Amino acid sequence: MTRALPDPVRHAAFYEGVAAKRAVAWVIDTVITGLAAVMILPFTAFVAILIFPLLFAALNVVYRIATLANFSATPGMWLLGIEFRQADGTRLATSIAVLHTLGTMFTWTTVLPQIGSAALMAMHPRGQGLADLVLGTVVIRRPGAV
Repeated sequence: MTRALPDPVRHAAFYEGVAAKRAVAWVIDTVITGLAAVMILPFTAFVAILIFPLLFAALNVVYRIATLANFSATPGMWLLGIEFRQADGTRLATSIAVLHTLGTMFTWTTVLPQIGSAALMAMHPRGQGLADLVLGTVVIRRPGAV
């Protein structure tokens, strides 16, 4: 039996405050990956400081893919009680976690898609950003947290 995503009108509690929680989770996850990047520097004899933005970006991609593929949420999302779901209501498949991470990285590195994605998250009934709309994913409050 296929499950579906909660309806944003009938089950509004699943989407309540999700956009703000996504923003806070992003800050938490950015701090975690930043600290990990700094902790790696001594193991490179501090040479990696010359490519620190690339090191940070690479760690961020690996961190997001690994956590989304395994738990359907990053640690920041988990702390705030939210998680990703696919269009059929199931947790993220690894391929979707990879595509979502790449889509998110694209929006972070380009101004207009970033603005559009943030506006969509704030205004869309399900709080979906650009990558979410393209992939059919959504972030909801964890069922046990509603």
